[in-house]
Amino acid sequence: MRSSIFFAVAVLAGLVLFGASVYAGSEYFYFAGYVVLQYVVLATAWNILGGYCGYVNFGSAAFFALGAYTSVALHKFDGSIDKWFPESIAAALHVVFPLPIPILVLFGGLVSAVVGFGMGYLTLRLRGAFFAIATLALAVVLQTLIINWDYVGGSRGAYVIRPGEISLGAFKLAYIQYLFLIMLALSVVAICMARTIERSRLGYGFATIRDDELAAEASGVPTLRLKLMATTLSGMLMGMAGAPFPYYIGYLQPSSAFGLEYAVNSIAMPMIGGTTSWIGPLVGAILLGTLQQVATVTISSAVNLLLVGVLLVAFVIIAPKGIVGLVQDWKAKP
Repeated sequence: MRSSIFFAVAVLAGLVLFGASVYAGSEYFYFAGYVVLQYVVLATAWNILGGYCGYVNFGSAAFFALGAYTSVALHKFDGSIDKWFPESIAAALHVVFPLPIPILVLFGGLVSAVVGFGMGYLTLRLRGAFFAIATLALAVVLQTLIINWDYVGGSRGAYVIRPGEISLGAFKLAYIQYLFLIMLALSVVAICMARTIERSRLGYGFATIRDDELAAEASGVPTLRLKLMATTLSGMLMGMAGAPFPYYIGYLQPSSAFGLEYAVNSIAMPMIGGTTSWIGPLVGAILLGTLQQVATVTISSAVNLLLVGVLLVAFVIIAPKGIVGLVQDWKAKP
């Protein structure tokens, strides 16, 4: 299937899902669905570097938090315009601010892409466990900086007050419906991007790095350039996933933005679904994200990471290639 046709089908599927959610009329569906779609984006983003290139990234929470705190910084800037600028300039800025969430998503992606490129330039000469430890160190450093940055709330956190509803032309949506729609659109973009990369020369280059990086270098493959592109694209998507988060949660603090669940789930979901295909992270995120939401309602959110750990160990033993690999092996049998 061509990329343009696949994109059209993905958009249509997203519209059908949104229409079904409106018809269902349950507000909880939007809150739970937003989280699942958020993990679809995070898992797909992680897989661009971790699955396609074979470089395990433990810093997913850092890029997610960068996107979230970019939104907080721009939100705070809107409230400080009158204090920082003369009246004439402030009046002009008020025409632009407050920025709509889709623009904040772009800014969050841009900041995270720049940091992803910088992280890659500094750490991609490392391999294996050394690279993984370096990405974990990045998350710790960024969290320390955020905790000591009073402008975005520091260790106290920051409130982000959102309106009750928003108008989109002739339509009025509850704000959680608006956030759900944004994350749904972002999921479609992330999936289409991952599929396009997988079937392009860029994806084939990533695969050579994953299979045998030394052989790829000896064959003339520009491995460092490709890895930098992977870290930039992966970081960008993670930052875009985090940008709407302050408006979803209402109160953002470092412990919630840099939560362990983002680092763990972004790794576990592709591994459970399958890391060598675009569909693997999608399957893993929907399966694991839905199970976690059910567990949150029926038991407690405290068991979510336990659930992830048990499933991850089970799949590593039973199906090391993930669900997609298991299905492919089953189809290949005579």
